[in-house]
Amino acid sequence: MTDISQSNDQTPALEIQDLLIRATRISDAEGIAALNNLPGVRAGTLRLPYQNPEQTRRWLESHGSGSLSIVAEHDGKIIGSAGLHRYPGRRSHAAALGMAVRDDYQGKGVGTALLRELIDAADNWLGLRRIELTVYTDNERAIRLYQRFGFETEGTHRGYALKAGVYADALVMARLRL
Repeated sequence: MTDISQSNDQTPALEIQDLLIRATRISDAEGIAALNNLPGVRAGTLRLPYQNPEQTRRWLESHGSGSLSIVAEHDGKIIGSAGLHRYPGRRSHAAALGMAVRDDYQGKGVGTALLRELIDAADNWLGLRRIELTVYTDNERAIRLYQRFGFETEGTHRGYALKAGVYADALVMARLRL
């Protein structure tokens, strides 16, 4: 396990002025749907093409009190989203992490800012001991980001999901606080 204070020293500086990280609202459905429909975002997630705002609104409404969903906003536009979805019962110490950043804002510190906020909430407010995720093996930028925040690879799902007509592998990564 990597100490988060050490990993934050290695994260790049935010290149965007006036970036706002805030809680997701139901009224964000249209902006989140637009984000999720971008080619680069869609290629890095399990989302299907042509997500519409109504589907996104229903998805936002379905998240229970154990979930935390945030967005990154710049100039009134949603440029990133991220969330923790806590598991129930005996796995309530753990949550799944998902995130996406607009294609034209990737590599500018938005993912770092989102992940920093989620980890702060997980550690200091939600009492989570385990955060887990899956990431395609070819998403090197995301893998490096997760590693900087103490995530370690636990295994590989071979042929995990259909991606652009080919079954792609994905890493299982987790960050533990024991």
